[in-house]
Formats: sequence, structure tokens, C-alpha cells
Amino acid sequence: MDARHGDSPVIRIGCAGWSIATRHAALFGDGHSALARYATRFSVVEVNSTFYRRHRPDTYVRWAEAVPRAFRFSVKLPKAITHDARLVGSGSAIRAFAQETAGLGAKLGGVLVQLPPSLAFDARVAGTFFRQLRAAFDVPIACEPRHSSWFEPRVDALWERHVVARVSADPPVPEGAGAPGGAGRWSYFRLHGAPVMYYSAYEDARLAEIARALRAIARPRRPAWCIFDNTAHSHAIEDAARLQSLLGG
Repeated sequence: MDARHGDSPVIRIGCAGWSIATRHAALFGDGHSALARYATRFSVVEVNSTFYRRHRPDTYVRWAEAVPRAFRFSVKLPKAITHDARLVGSGSAIRAFAQETAGLGAKLGGVLVQLPPSLAFDARVAGTFFRQLRAAFDVPIACEPRHSSWFEPRVDALWERHVVARVSADPPVPEGAGAPGGAGRWSYFRLHGAPVMYYSAYEDARLAEIARALRAIARPRRPAWCIFDNTAHSHAIEDAARLQSLLGG
């Protein structure tokens, strides 16, 4: 499922969600649910549904019970926090989300924060938000900003202070978004599909480039995660499996 290189950490490959198209069924083993079958091939999944709606706490418990011990989830912070409130006054909502997702236990691998393209960097707002988020979650945090102001050198102190990794996004919009940055206990790649976001599959040459980037950035005690988000035509599964093969996993 994963690739190791000497003493470097695991490179985890997975998808945004665990839906399995019929044409991909042969890539997976047996399981009592789609998630259980997904976990026979991949060791990580990004839960995107948390961005749109709340789940009952016992849902997270059920998900955790469906996968092997070494499996990990990342959960996407609700858009009510990132897009509606635009990070302001979100302390109680953050704490509620932490309580809901606690059922994942040790299988909660991290939290993803995706920001709206219109949200410019405000040091005061961002500092308060990430302080509250870090107080609620003792797991790795990754942020995918999509406004150019978040890629200025002055933001580096924020990532370091709150131990947050900046996502490497593909396509790299805005300029600089393709390079992983920030700080923290992981590197996080999100591959949305190119040239058409969410719809396009990746060519072999591009997957080879991604494999090299993952090998280069992986460090001891700092795993690299790579999540395929080109799910609209179900390309994420096949692309993730192809990348696994390139990495020898």
C-alpha cells in the first residue's frame, strides 16, 4: 500500500472519498462495505463529505472499525468555518468538529483546511483561527490556500508558529501553490486533475514527476501524503493505483 525508502517515512497514497467504480472493482479485495474494500488497496483516505455536512459521532466510530489498524483518515474542515464564516468567530464550531471526529481515534491522521479563492491573508484573523484549530486537534494540519497573498514570505511565520503544512496543489493555482511549504509533521499533495480540474486523468509522465517529488520530500518522522481528487469521472482510483506501482508499493 505504501512506499518506504531506507529510513524515510511511509508515502501514503489515497483518494478523496472511497467510492469504487465497477470498472475498478478488480483492484480491491473483499470487504463488507465500500470503505472496507477500499482499505484493502489504499492506506489513507480524505473525507471530503465533512466539508458539506455533519456526521454523527458514531459514524466516525463505524468508519474506524471498518479499516485496518494502520489505516488513516484526513478530514476536511467544514465550509461553514472556512467559506461561510471565513475563519472568523469559529472557535465553537472547531471544537464541535473535533468532538464529532473523535470517534476515529488514532486513525485520525490529520485535518485539511481548504480556503476559498477570495480569502486574502489577514494576519490577525489567521493567527486566531489556527491557534484555535491547533488547540482542538493534536494531529497534523494541512492548509490549501487559494489566494495569492497566502504565498508571500510573511505568512511563513504563521505556518511555523502553528505547525501547519501548506498543501502542494495541482493544478498550481495561484502561482506557487504547486510547491509544498509550511511546517509540521507531514507533506500533503492534493491532485485535482489536469488539464480539467476534477475530470481529467493524469498522464504517465506527470505521475512519474509526482513520484519523484514524493520521494524527494519524504523525511523521517514526516510522512508524505498524496490524495487524488479527480473523482468526477472516477479517475482518482486508477491514478492512485498507477502511482502506487511507480513507487513500488
